[in-house]
Amino acid sequence: MTLQLPVEDTFRRLLAQEDTDGDRQITVKDAGPKRFEVGGAYAVEGTYALSNLLQELALARDAGLDTLALDFDRLYENPVRRISRMIRELFWDGLTRTVDAEGLARTAVDTKGEGADFDRRARVYVPHTDPAAQAYFAEVARERPALGLDVVTLPEAITPEYVLGLNDRPGLLSLKLVRGADGARRGLPFVVPGGRFNELYGWDSYFEALGLLHDGRIDLAKAMVEHFLYEITHYGQILNANRSYYLTRSQPPFLTSMGLAVYEHLPEGPARDAWLRDVMTTAVREYETVWTAPPKRTDTGLSRYYGKGIGMPPETEEGHFDAVLRPYAEAAGMDLRAYARAVRRREIVHPELDAYFVHDRALRESGHDNSYRLEGRAAHLCTVDLNALLYKYETDLARVIGDVFGDALTTSDGRTHTSAEWRAKAERRKTRIHELCWNDERGMFFDYDFVARRQTGFESVTTLYALWAGLATEAQAEALVTRALPRFEMPGGLVSTTERARGPISDERPQRQWDYPFGWPPHQILAWHGLLRYGYDDDSRRLAYRWLHMITRNAADYNGTIPEKYDVVRRTHDVFVEYGNVGADFDYITREGFGWMNASYQLGLSILTPTERAALEAGTPPPGVAPA
Repeated sequence: MTLQLPVEDTFRRLLAQEDTDGDRQITVKDAGPKRFEVGGAYAVEGTYALSNLLQELALARDAGLDTLALDFDRLYENPVRRISRMIRELFWDGLTRTVDAEGLARTAVDTKGEGADFDRRARVYVPHTDPAAQAYFAEVARERPALGLDVVTLPEAITPEYVLGLNDRPGLLSLKLVRGADGARRGLPFVVPGGRFNELYGWDSYFEALGLLHDGRIDLAKAMVEHFLYEITHYGQILNANRSYYLTRSQPPFLTSMGLAVYEHLPEGPARDAWLRDVMTTAVREYETVWTAPPKRTDTGLSRYYGKGIGMPPETEEGHFDAVLRPYAEAAGMDLRAYARAVRRREIVHPELDAYFVHDRALRESGHDNSYRLEGRAAHLCTVDLNALLYKYETDLARVIGDVFGDALTTSDGRTHTSAEWRAKAERRKTRIHELCWNDERGMFFDYDFVARRQTGFESVTTLYALWAGLATEAQAEALVTRALPRFEMPGGLVSTTERARGPISDERPQRQWDYPFGWPPHQILAWHGLLRYGYDDDSRRLAYRWLHMITRNAADYNGTIPEKYDVVRRTHDVFVEYGNVGADFDYITREGFGWMNASYQLGLSILTPTERAALEAGTPPPGVAPA
């Protein structure tokens, strides 16, 4: 049944009646009658259907329509199917950006950073090694004066001191440009996480790419890999993200996995193999110059996270470091805000704070910002997660060199790599991980403190990376599933850490977002695939079902919300910790969701059996979890 609805009048009446808390959404928190008449003789009933009506009206407004031809049945579309369809048809496009003349209006926007004194004009930093990009952006600045674009060529040597000097003049870092059929240069597209994270991120992109590939967006996933090759070539590493304040640090390495995932979707032929060869030779460069070179390689033979920046990271929100800075401000007899500004500007230099920020930058490079697993000691840790990822690089390179490249991969320095060489690297790393990180008594892998020469004993779900990477023995895998997994499985999926490991929370020791009780998409996805790899299919699907049920229930109750993170203990996105919950604040309809959350939904659905999918669509709670 199709109804013809006047867009503005229906929009106005619907909000006036049903959006009783004035947040421009219709949720279970609103106190309206939850029954709205349309078309004269029909009524839309219930929070879910009413919020869908609001979303359809918002899309009609965006399209400039005066009248909406509404398929009435769409308002009652099964929420599982609706979420998946919205991700596929709307969200990926909503998150897509380019760094070029057409895309700068969106990509140059940056709301991060502490201090009103930031010079926030549109600014692009271009590598010294890319003269074509320098010429292109200079031309954009000349031809589009309304952008107010400041184009800066980076020096040949990018030092921590130089990057520190950019803190009050932040800007976007250029990415790969290509020539179109018309001969004009354009930026390759890429997907951003969403909200305040409006740039190309390191590890987010791997999970986003998996979601894109699932939804048939192969060219977009491939473009993101090519941006990473550009970053390694021109910036020396895959960046935390392409903003100036991220120049000194990377993020968790997934390049070989990302490249191979795309490769599997490309048409067979010489061009496909040549593309993979470029990915793998660049991955070798990253592996050797970033992850297994000083300061990241340790004397244990394992690697650590380590960002080379100086002082307080400038991209944090005001107040983020209050708990750390307060004792120093009080000792100095200064106002906390004034003290924080002075520390950020390096007007006050305190050795203990500088030491703290060394660990803080390592923590941020890990992607787990923030967690008490890493706070105050990240730079001293050979983490399970990083070394599992590097083991995966080594085994990927060994397999691909043997299976695709005839057991010979020649890199730009003239060296020829063999599969045996990379298998040996992988075996050495696995041996050291087993020796230093495995705890047989507790049935888990733990991070290793190479300064204190002991395991940390901090219970983190990153122990399950060993399954995804394939470095656990069968006995270790059984121990992880039977002894470790129950500590992390919650009603809504996997929690980042145990409550015991996190410890007590107070004003002096505030909640951290990568600790209990929060769950994150990358942990879920890696655990699902790791469990499948070792034959624990039932466990993988059970965890996926818990995660998907939580997302679906929250989206149905809260106007389609697909946010950054969840409290998996209470099964809710209604949380406020550190940066809030990106993706939960929008007007009328979410047009983006959140990058890796979108991916987790699509990938989670793909591993359920038809029976489990039907139960999810029916709203059946996970086993052992009471209905909401």
